[in-house]
This record gives sequence, structure tokens and C-alpha cells, in this order.
Amino acid sequence: MSRSSTTRPPITIDGPAVSGKSSVGSALASRIGYRFLDTGLMYRAATWNAVQNGVDVGDAEAVAQAVERMVFSVVDSDDGNKLIVNGKDVTPYLHSTSVDDSVSAVSAVPKVREIMVAEQRRLAGEGEIVMVGRDIGTVVLPGAPLKIYLTATARTRAIRRHREFVAGGVEVEFEDILRSMKQRDHLDSSRTNSPLIPAKDARVIDTDDLTFAEVVEHLVELAGEIL
Repeated sequence: MSRSSTTRPPITIDGPAVSGKSSVGSALASRIGYRFLDTGLMYRAATWNAVQNGVDVGDAEAVAQAVERMVFSVVDSDDGNKLIVNGKDVTPYLHSTSVDDSVSAVSAVPKVREIMVAEQRRLAGEGEIVMVGRDIGTVVLPGAPLKIYLTATARTRAIRRHREFVAGGVEVEFEDILRSMKQRDHLDSSRTNSPLIPAKDARVIDTDDLTFAEVVEHLVELAGEIL
């Protein structure tokens, strides 16, 4: 679908794991009448697929081949994005600890990023979208007029993830989550291909001491500046 001259511009939201990108981005999209895409789920789907097929996530070539063979799609629903891999809805499995521990390695594979970025740009080309991830403002949509970077300390984010697991009835040690969080932060920010960094013109927002509602309201105000 081609974008018309009246189509409103995309908005990007980047940041580390559990910084609130997805929940805040979804709420923002709803408030301003945009579509929403959590690109992190795409990489998690690729990781789940590799792990399920016994692929060594440290073998970049094997990972790339697994992703090239994978048939996947992103489906909008009332509950957010759903990821379909080879005909199966894998969304419920995308935040497991096995995926958490391997997603940075899979995401760092150049061929994986090439496949995902191409699909993300295609979806963005359909117009009016809030897209969240780790390299959306820097690589995927660097021309977006509003680029947001959400952040929080690793401990704050680990507490949030631990609460999610507890609420879901899953027993996971907090220290294991914190360790995984710190490891992923290091891998994401130090990789050569599309490292996790704020775009030069990004609006950086520290969410440590802000409520969910406060963050959403701030983003709605920022969106109002370009819409």
C-alpha cells in the first residue's frame, strides 16, 4: 500500500528490555489512532524457532538458515501483536527464560536483522504506526520525526519482569532475571551491527520514577508536536 500525502508520520520507540516500550507504545498508538508493532517479538519468534529446532544460537550461519526457512507473520489483535511461526501462534512462549537467554545472540546475526528490518520497513510503509524495538530510530526508520528512547536501571527492569512471571504463576529466581537482563544489555549495546543506542535526535525518557500513566501522557504530548 502506498502512503498518501495525508498519512501521518511513524513514531519510533527504542530502549532496553522491559523499559516499558511495548505497553507504553501500545497505549500511545491507541490514544492517537495509530497501528502498533513490537518488533522485539519478531526477534523473539526467530529465537524460539531456533531453540525449538535445536539450533546452536552461537552458530550464526545455522541461525541465519533457520530464520530464512521460517515462515512467519505478525497479526494484530485486541491483545496486541501475535506472532505466527510456521502456522503456529508462538506468542505465549516468547518471554520464556530460554528465549530471554538467547535472543540477543540471534538478534546480532546480520542476516537475521536484514530479514527483520526489511519486513519492518514494509509494515511501516503502510502508514501511521508506532514501532518499538532497539534500532527503530537509528536503523529501521531514521527519518521518523519523533524518536523516543525509554530507559530504566537493570534492577528496576528485572523487578518488573519478575512481577510479570509471578503474576503468570511462573516461579523464576529474581537474581536469574537480573543476571540475564545485564547480560542482554551488554550484548545489545556492544554488538557491531545495530547496537542499542539512542538516535542523536531521540527524546530520552528515564522511566524509573514515573508511573505508566505519566509516561503515556508525556508521549502523547510529544506526539502532539508532530501530528
